Amino acid sequence: MSALATVPTVLGPFTTLVDDEGVVLASGWTDDVDALLAPVHAELRPTDPARRTDLGDVTRAVAAFHDGDPAPAAAVPVRQISGPATTAIWDRMRLVPPGQPTTYGELAEAAGHPRGHRLAARACVRNATTLFVPCHRVLRRGGGLGGYRWGLEIKDRLLAMEASWLPEEPAAEGSVSGV
Repeated sequence: MSALATVPTVLGPFTTLVDDEGVVLASGWTDDVDALLAPVHAELRPTDPARRTDLGDVTRAVAAFHDGDPAPAAAVPVRQISGPATTAIWDRMRLVPPGQPTTYGELAEAAGHPRGHRLAARACVRNATTLFVPCHRVLRRGGGLGGYRWGLEIKDRLLAMEASWLPEEPAAEGSVSGV
């Protein structure tokens, strides 16, 4: 039976929907189940998911991400349905490192679609499994945020959080630090 759980995070309530195998079907910074279900493909969309307080490894991955460890979320299985091009974009999106955003064009090219920046943008819009498929790491050419289902403020805060997790760059030789 499908289930969902909402947990508090520093960015607001985060809800995850899983199928009967524990695979993520949808997720986002909301406690509105209808908003969460809207982008789920009709073949996958459950009609009456059970409300739980905890989804085991999935809930632990959400907590770890918000505590500064994105690795568990990157390993959580997801299930989405689309054509091969969009699926390739989603798969490649999972490989974008935290704190190192890419552009729609770069993402499309890395997924085998060198002229597919609009395809990448549509894949982000259709991504129902945010955080686990980190569409917030995709920007417009030139660094603009673009759009984000959960709001540009959350996207900006996610990018800032992830940038803060990067190791400090060592000072260049001969430079004076702290001045």
